[in-house]
Amino acid sequence: MIKTGLAVTGSFCTFGSILSAVDDLVVHGFDLTPIFSFNVAKLDTRFFKAADFEEIIRQKTGKLPIKTITGAEPIGTSAGLELMLVAPCTGNTLAKIAHGITDTPVTMAVKAQLRNDRPVVLSISSNDALGANAKNLGLLLNTRNVYFVPFSQDAPTTKSNSLIADTSRIRETCEAALRGKQLQPVML
Repeated sequence: MIKTGLAVTGSFCTFGSILSAVDDLVVHGFDLTPIFSFNVAKLDTRFFKAADFEEIIRQKTGKLPIKTITGAEPIGTSAGLELMLVAPCTGNTLAKIAHGITDTPVTMAVKAQLRNDRPVVLSISSNDALGANAKNLGLLLNTRNVYFVPFSQDAPTTKSNSLIADTSRIRETCEAALRGKQLQPVML
């Protein structure tokens, strides 16, 4: 079993594809520890109610999600996670990771993982990744132990700054990251 943190942030429209990726990871031997951002833990949206999503994740992983910063802080030492997956990774979370801001359970979990020289995989889902967040994307593409699920523009004519990861490649990206490799091409 590959002990993996599953950090979920608030790109709620992608949760369906993330749940499919969770199923694929579990079937292939990933032992997932869920970590929720504050918004994922609390907000009811047109896609999922917070309590319903938490229950689905609990059923799929066999674990309740970590929903506090203090709960996420010891991840780097006591949990012994081999890998951290942030899926989906919003532009807000991308910016916080790029600048070392740890004000949510997810960003604390990522910090804990990176400070212990362990891989972090980001599955980007951001409407401004090629706009205001482009500099943060560039920083993280060049950051040691940070890997990206291959991504592309999801609607180039209507949302020219938007990027979305190919969530069907999450497991493949995680396996490559465990070997210290970035899956290529990273931009589809």
